[in-house]
Amino acid sequence: MSAPGNGPAAVPAARRRPSRRAVRTGTVLASCLVLLVAAVVVAVRVYDREPTVTLLANWTGKDERAFREAVIAPFERKYRVHVDYQGSSAQSQVLSADVEAGTPPDVVVLTGPGELASYVAQRRLKALDGLVPEGGFSASWATPIDGHVYWFPLKADLKSIVWYPGDMTERQRRDAAGQPAQWCLGLGAGATSGWPGTDWIEDLLLQQSGWRTYDKWARGDLPWTDTAVRRAWTTWRDRVVGGGENERLVSRALETHYQDASGYVVKDPPQCSLEHQASFIGGNEDWKKADGRYEASGMLLGTGYSDAWEVSGDLVALLHETPAARQLIRYLASTDAQRVWSAEKSGFSVQADVPAGSYGAPGTQQRRLADTLRDPRAVHCFDASDAMPPAVRDAFALSAIDFLARPGDLTSLLKTLDTLRTDPELTWLPSVCDRAP
Repeated sequence: MSAPGNGPAAVPAARRRPSRRAVRTGTVLASCLVLLVAAVVVAVRVYDREPTVTLLANWTGKDERAFREAVIAPFERKYRVHVDYQGSSAQSQVLSADVEAGTPPDVVVLTGPGELASYVAQRRLKALDGLVPEGGFSASWATPIDGHVYWFPLKADLKSIVWYPGDMTERQRRDAAGQPAQWCLGLGAGATSGWPGTDWIEDLLLQQSGWRTYDKWARGDLPWTDTAVRRAWTTWRDRVVGGGENERLVSRALETHYQDASGYVVKDPPQCSLEHQASFIGGNEDWKKADGRYEASGMLLGTGYSDAWEVSGDLVALLHETPAARQLIRYLASTDAQRVWSAEKSGFSVQADVPAGSYGAPGTQQRRLADTLRDPRAVHCFDASDAMPPAVRDAFALSAIDFLARPGDLTSLLKTLDTLRTDPELTWLPSVCDRAP
């Protein structure tokens, strides 16, 4: 600020106006400068942009949002790698089409080790040597093929269990287990309809005939027409649609989506009280409302308790190897990512370094589920249909639907499945259970 003057204000000297030519020249120079700056900005964005990794998984809607926020966003911030995520409930079909088109995602999450094994046979998957913690996952979760590991679970679930309302007594549960109308069942699941039925048949075979028979069957070495396999099918039919209410129960099972089956528990009056379903269903709002508890399936199916458990998981695999994709694989196998996502999805991590305390105090329901999944003394057998080649898996699921609708066709169904089993072009896993011979 200038000091106040004591006399008249000074008059500035007159300024010469610039010529039109000078104005035009300045304008042109300014425009060139603007264009140059823009070009530099674009160049920086092109040549210094974050690397991208493509990821295909089955989480959509609110699950996709949760996955992005809990798992993907921290990875992107920490490693400055952009994840181009695609979620689809029909990811198997999407992946197959992308592979055929020559545009597979870098990383994929699938529920089927049998499907992944077929991609190994086609030399589509990359071995994860050095990317997954050594000894981090047991053989039932990360099955070695030719000495290499090609996948690992991001989240795991326990399947050999039955859910019931918290106010049911033990006697009430035993009585209900013998009444087909008391079993909640929905076979609908879009492109994968029928799998809740295959879960029933698999678990019955495991509990009735033991893990060695189960493992042999799931690896394609036991005929579908074997007495033990047939017994599992007929036991399932008798449990869920036996008695005089056959037609009504069949219709209910065929017309209900598996995610809606739990809703029958909380209807007024309740229309069923027991559900043979994996541990993830405990997070369902209907089971929360019913104060859902679980019991080992053998105890309610009349086969007794055993240390053999059917399990499932969301498996991560690498199709296109880039530095960014390798970094994402390392991250998804890490303790932090495993703990965060399993907690977010009400599932479980079986990564050895994830502390058991992540699932609550000993004796709580979540902790007991986690302890069973991680118990080194138990036998963990991967979901058999998921472990089978895709053609057999899909035929099995459709056969479960057909069998409830036409139970008299069982012999024909099993012979057809056995014909598929003997196809020499199929790839079967070398083992399905932890203690496979």
